[in-house]
Amino acid sequence: MATASKTTSASSKSTSRTRGSAKKAQPAIAEFDKDEELHAYREMLLIRRFEEKAGQLYGMGLIGGFCHLYIGQEAVVVGMQMAKKDGDQMITGYRDHGHMLAMDLDPKGVMAELTGRRGGLSKGKGGSMHMFSKEKHFYGGHGIVGAQVSLGTGLGFANKYRENGNVAMAFFGDGASNQGQVYESFNMAELWKLPVVYVVENNKYGMGTSVARASATTDLSQRGASFNIPGKQVDGMDVRAVKAASEEALEWCREGKGPFILEMITYRYRGHSMSDPAKYRSKDEVQKMRTEHDPIEQVRVRLMDKGWASEDDLKAIDKEVRARVAEAAEFAQTDPEPDASELYTDILL
Repeated sequence: MATASKTTSASSKSTSRTRGSAKKAQPAIAEFDKDEELHAYREMLLIRRFEEKAGQLYGMGLIGGFCHLYIGQEAVVVGMQMAKKDGDQMITGYRDHGHMLAMDLDPKGVMAELTGRRGGLSKGKGGSMHMFSKEKHFYGGHGIVGAQVSLGTGLGFANKYRENGNVAMAFFGDGASNQGQVYESFNMAELWKLPVVYVVENNKYGMGTSVARASATTDLSQRGASFNIPGKQVDGMDVRAVKAASEEALEWCREGKGPFILEMITYRYRGHSMSDPAKYRSKDEVQKMRTEHDPIEQVRVRLMDKGWASEDDLKAIDKEVRARVAEAAEFAQTDPEPDASELYTDILL
C-alpha cells in the first residue's frame, strides 16, 4: 500500500518528466518514518532469508530444474510495493520469488511450488519460474525472456478499458531489454496511453555478459525515447530512492499520460541461476557491493543511527523472519506431491 512519506529532490517533477529530453533529473529520495523503515527492513529481510533457504534446498536436491535467486535486488520490489495501491498488478520474468513475497503471497505456497508440492501456488506444476495469484494481482513469473513485457502491456490495456485506475508494473532485466517484443510493447503503450510502468532491473550482467558488452547504449532508462516515453535511472540498492521514483511513475500513469520507464540500477550477489558459478566477475567486486551498497544493511544502519531500533530489536526481527522461512521450508518438504490426475488439468487444447 502507498504511504504518505515525503520526497525530496533537487529538481522539479516537470524537469524529470520532460518527454524526449536527455536531461537528467536529480534523484529523489523518500524520507521514511520509523514504521516505513521497519517495514522495508522486514520485507527485504524476508526475501533475503527465503532465497538463502531456497538455495540451500536446491543444493540438497529438493528443488529441481532452474532456480534464479533475488539476493541483492530486494530494494527494487519492496520499494515499488510501498508505492503501489491495491489493485495495481505485477508481472515479471523467472527471477520471481521476491516479487511474490512482496505481493504478500504466503511463503509456504511459494516454497512448496519450488519443491513441486500440492500446496504450491501453481499446485506444484509450475516450479520456480511459473507462479501466479489472481487474488493478489500477481500475474506470474515467465520463463521466456521478455515475454512478460507484452503481457504486462495487455494488463495495462485492460486497466484503461475498465477505467479502474490501476497500473501494471512489468519487470524485466537488462538482458531482456534488447528483445524486439519490448519495443513493440513500448510503441503500443505510448500510442494508446496505457498505464504501464516498465521496470528494468539492471543487475549489470544479464545471463553472464556485462551490459556494457551486450548493449550499444547502456542508459536503459532512455530506451523509450524514440517512442516519446519518459524514463529515469534509479539507485535500485536504496529502497527510499525506489519508492520515490515509483510514486512519480505510478502517478504519471494514473494521470492518463501513458507509460513510464524506470531503470533500477541493482546487483545480484549470486549467479544468474543456481547452476551459474559467476566466474565472469571478481569476488572483490561482489564483496564491494555487499559491503558498501547492500540494501538491507543501509536500512539497518539508519534504524540504529536514528535510535528507532536497537541491535536486539533487529535480531528479534531476524529471528522471527527465520522462523517463518523455516516453517515454509518444512511445509515444502512434507506437503504431498500432486496427484497424477493433475497432469490433465489446466491444459488448453
